[in-house]
Amino acid sequence: MRADARRNRARIVATAIGLFTERGAGVGMDEIARASGLGVGTLYRHFPDKRALLVGIACDSLRELLACAQDAEARPIPAWAMLDLLVRRCVELPLALTKSLDGEHDPELEELQRRADEAIQQIVQRAQQEGSLRLDIPAREVVGLLNVAVCRPGARAEDHLVTVILDGLRAAPGQARGGSPVSAAVAPSEM
Repeated sequence: MRADARRNRARIVATAIGLFTERGAGVGMDEIARASGLGVGTLYRHFPDKRALLVGIACDSLRELLACAQDAEARPIPAWAMLDLLVRRCVELPLALTKSLDGEHDPELEELQRRADEAIQQIVQRAQQEGSLRLDIPAREVVGLLNVAVCRPGARAEDHLVTVILDGLRAAPGQARGGSPVSAAVAPSEM
């Protein structure tokens, strides 16, 4: 792809993400073209319809998430720090748009989603092995919880839902490997 075509595509995507974030996926293609300062023909040369635009944005976001996961795993940091880094990056991506495409049958999108889930599960499993993430929640379910936190409109790294989910997943000091406290159980008469 030529440099000007890459710039135009990036401009279309950035404009579409901004409009979709602000007003939802109901924004029309003509409006996206107008807001990007490009002609409708340029928009349709890159994306033949809105579904193709949404799938393109979703695929770009998932590729970026995968690159972030690979970068995190290459660093000599604890797995919990990797997971935290990944969550903070995820909330910056338009993953809510990606989730709005659930049920779409696009082979590339499905493959990227599978690979992203697998990469996050591996980091979760490493965090469980190092003892920083609770063991009583399967890695697959942790990924589901993280999806709830980051794949929604308005998600931010410091918002209450992200904070509560991460706090709930973190293994507390003094927890046994199964997630239950090490301290003695409270007798019914002490309640």
